[in-house]
Amino acid sequence: MITFNAHRNDLKGLKMRLLCSVLVGAIVLLAPSVWAQSPPPPGAQVFFANLQDGAVVKSPFLVKFGAEGVKITRAGINIPGTGHHHLLINTELTAEDKGYSIPQDARHLHFGGGQTEVELNLDPGTYTLMMVLGDGDHVPFEPMITSDKITITVE
Repeated sequence: MITFNAHRNDLKGLKMRLLCSVLVGAIVLLAPSVWAQSPPPPGAQVFFANLQDGAVVKSPFLVKFGAEGVKITRAGINIPGTGHHHLLINTELTAEDKGYSIPQDARHLHFGGGQTEVELNLDPGTYTLMMVLGDGDHVPFEPMITSDKITITVE
């Protein structure tokens, strides 16, 4: 009887280990498709609609986001041909950043509400600005869709 119970417990443990192995295997196999970067909408581009490289502005100032070949939507919407804006201030996305959601902080501004402009209030100085189009999960497309990086001076 003791041997049978021990054997029965071993069988439960074996079934549990097998189930865990199957689940881990499924996660590993599915992960690339779940977290893969979206392909960009064909011909999509983003640009600054009202600022040019070398612009001199006074705070607060308006930044208008331009887009062609893509429908600007809210974050959380993952429909092909759609995306939303991110504004990078004095930074870039590194090679390591490109496969993940864009960080959200003072240098990485998210416009997940589908906004197409923002009023910025920056201290006097020189800044670089670059737009990045993200999918519904804030992940840049692959290849990335970015504006030209511009330099502005805030008086």
